[in-house]
Amino acid sequence: MDMHLQQLLCFVTVAEEHNFTRAAARLHMAQPSLSKQINNLERELGSRLFDRGHGGVRITAVGEALMPYALRILRDVETARLEVGQLTGLSAGRIRVGALPSLCTTVLADSLQRFHAEYPAIQLHVEEAGSRELVRHLDEGGLDLAMIVLPLLRDDPDLMTRPILTEELVLATAADDLSITASALKITDLRDLPLVMFREGYDLRSTTVAACHAAGFEPSFAVEGGDMDAVLSFVEAGLGAAVVPVLALRGRPALRQIPFAAGKLRRTIVLARLSHVHPSRASQAFQDVVMRTAATFAYNSGQVSGGA
Repeated sequence: MDMHLQQLLCFVTVAEEHNFTRAAARLHMAQPSLSKQINNLERELGSRLFDRGHGGVRITAVGEALMPYALRILRDVETARLEVGQLTGLSAGRIRVGALPSLCTTVLADSLQRFHAEYPAIQLHVEEAGSRELVRHLDEGGLDLAMIVLPLLRDDPDLMTRPILTEELVLATAADDLSITASALKITDLRDLPLVMFREGYDLRSTTVAACHAAGFEPSFAVEGGDMDAVLSFVEAGLGAAVVPVLALRGRPALRQIPFAAGKLRRTIVLARLSHVHPSRASQAFQDVVMRTAATFAYNSGQVSGGA
């Protein structure tokens, strides 16, 4: 089989555009040339990649199977090109990093600021999502690194993780809400509280719900479906309480934090990458910056501690 990068690029572009004319225009090539590249690739694979009809272009099951591999190859080639360009020093390159939304305004934000100050020529691309989606994008080659939560729902032998933070979760309430007088909470104290709950796919949602289920009850949601900023705003408005990382309450004077009993509700944040992909120099430098930044997030009473 003699599969070329140009063929893969043509395939991916047609799949994304669902149209040969638009794909040819995007690639700045004549449509007959584009069709020839696709036909050659289909002949080499021995299968059709697209169904062409009056309703447009539809990718086949074979095309769907090829898509993640084609994307990874094209992204790896781009990464290699950038890596070769920086051999004389970190004067070029790119970092594609994903993180949980709650980390984008804390550890990741500070890491990006520090990294950009040290390596201003490195391109930075940030993706915000839950752990499962970030791991999928790592597997597909769309990310170099991801800040995710352990444990994962399934073992991934291709994933290499490095602990960066053990983060305490606390109950956030409006600062003027004095209905909770306890200095520390048990999980069962959430039983009768109206909770502001994160959207589906948010790690904090699954962590909170799992803790409640383990304690033998179903949590009650006052508001459901927000992201971090929305959830905290709803709590500030007095709509309910929310289980959040203590770091997320930085700069939110309208909120009060109530800890859980020591060690009762924590999560481990790790920096993940694919074990079989050699990290670029820019990626290695970014990992070092993240570790240094995480070490500065040591909060009172051991609420947050850096990982080794």
